Amino acid sequence: MDSALSPRQADVLRKLVEGHLELGVPVGSKWLSERADLPWGSSTVRAELARLEELGLLQHPHTSAGRVPTDRGYRQYVDELLEPGALPTDRPGLELDLVREEVDETVRATTEQLSQVTNLLAIVSAPPIATTTIRRVEVLALQPQVAMVVVITSTGGVSKRVVSYERPVDLGLVDWAASYLNEELGGMGLGARMLHGKLFDPELPDTERAFLASLAPAFTELEATAEDALYVEGTSRLLGEDRFQELSQIEDLLHLLEQRVTLLSLLRHALDEPRVYLRIGGENDAPELRSLSVVAAGYGVPSRHLGAVSVVGPTRMDYATAIGTVREAAAELSRVVGSIWSAS
Repeated sequence: MDSALSPRQADVLRKLVEGHLELGVPVGSKWLSERADLPWGSSTVRAELARLEELGLLQHPHTSAGRVPTDRGYRQYVDELLEPGALPTDRPGLELDLVREEVDETVRATTEQLSQVTNLLAIVSAPPIATTTIRRVEVLALQPQVAMVVVITSTGGVSKRVVSYERPVDLGLVDWAASYLNEELGGMGLGARMLHGKLFDPELPDTERAFLASLAPAFTELEATAEDALYVEGTSRLLGEDRFQELSQIEDLLHLLEQRVTLLSLLRHALDEPRVYLRIGGENDAPELRSLSVVAAGYGVPSRHLGAVSVVGPTRMDYATAIGTVREAAAELSRVVGSIWSAS
């Protein structure tokens, strides 16, 4: 807490923020003095509110007698929540069945649950394809003149390509290709320079080299067309809630959703935070976010973050639930990604 605040001022600020989050209206001294856990009279509380307003932690909206937190007031409140053991334990939790082999499906399920639990906009980034390696390759003869190659990556992603030929495919060639590709490409990154060399090795016999060339797009196109995948859920739910203080907040949120670059930049910043990335209103760099709050956390393997989990909403949000749920989702995704990585 700010050293300028006395314990009584800290208690009054905390109760006012919680009251505003619950009621959605400015909170006055009378309402606060009636709280059982604030043992001070209305005049004492009123004096403390005036002091908190002088410190820039509260403000009077319009001509209302009550007060609402400023961005700095929310920050003061949230910093206390971030202290070890400060988050309430009775918040709603995620109900995830994340025993899956494909990270994309896991991320999608996590995004849906995150939005449902927090009633906020949930945005989750999947691990970029450039960070993945090839776990296994399957080459199958579907019909005499049709073959299929399936590429399974270390993140659980699956890419397949069906190839038709003018003549029946030699089954021995199919078996050879599967063995060669697994031996030469297994564990290799999709962005590795050696990948192209192995697929078009001039020292291979003409027949084998031509067959590999027909399968090569399954690998090269996977990398060339890949971009950072974003999963977004909860737009209609959030807009249906009466939690926006001003129309500009709704406009900012809709503009944010149109700006993919801004969303990616937001989540990349979250990757640099060791614990929780939290920005309130004007603390955000992007203009589209300056009337909103963001809670995010990175997930991945012990050596690196591979993606980020986030919720975005009005500054009047349930920060305790948002922080706890984002942390839980990031931990679960890290567990799933870690298990897939260790098996690759």
